[in-house]
Amino acid sequence: MFPTMIGTVVIAGIVGYLAERSEFTHNGILQSIIICIGGAFLFYFVRLMFGIGFGSAGVNAIVSSIGALIMVPFHWRK
Repeated sequence: MFPTMIGTVVIAGIVGYLAERSEFTHNGILQSIIICIGGAFLFYFVRLMFGIGFGSAGVNAIVSSIGALIMVPFHWRK
């Protein structure tokens, strides 16, 4: 369980960094990484509690990080 959580954090950080460097988002590198890690943690714990997921933990981390990047910034913009 612990290696899966560490891997989730690492993958989410990489996704956040790559999303910012490729100009998918314009939040700032640190902000994008924090958003991705938060989304990945949320989905990780949902998967532990309810068993909902996409198969492997890596795919879950990537999908949840991208989902968090899409939802969080656009939710607060007018």
